[in-house]
Amino acid sequence: MTAKRSNDQRARAHPAYWAFLLHRLSGLGLALFLPLHFWALGQAIHGAAALDGFLRLADQPLFKLAEWGLVVLLSLHLMGGVRLLLIEFGQASGLRKNWISVAVGFAAAAGLVFALSLWA
Repeated sequence: MTAKRSNDQRARAHPAYWAFLLHRLSGLGLALFLPLHFWALGQAIHGAAALDGFLRLADQPLFKLAEWGLVVLLSLHLMGGVRLLLIEFGQASGLRKNWISVAVGFAAAAGLVFALSLWA
């Protein structure tokens, strides 16, 4: 029987845990997107009609929402990776919460800019 550690809940409440979780989940989401991306690129090989059919599908509002989600995932994962690099190789190790805020803020800004470009 394993003993429950008393600091498990405290660790999960820390902002660094949530930054870790967002980075991992965004990476997983991007990995799951890759087969769909390769399928879409493969439509060009099958001729203009197949590619046009996919492009009509990509013009639907739900698809636009998915594109927005992809941009948010990419920016979250990018900034999470930059945050990790700065923590590992940077001199200022006491700024971890600041890097989390910068990463989430950048991802939100990138998502908003992309969302605005969809309606423009």
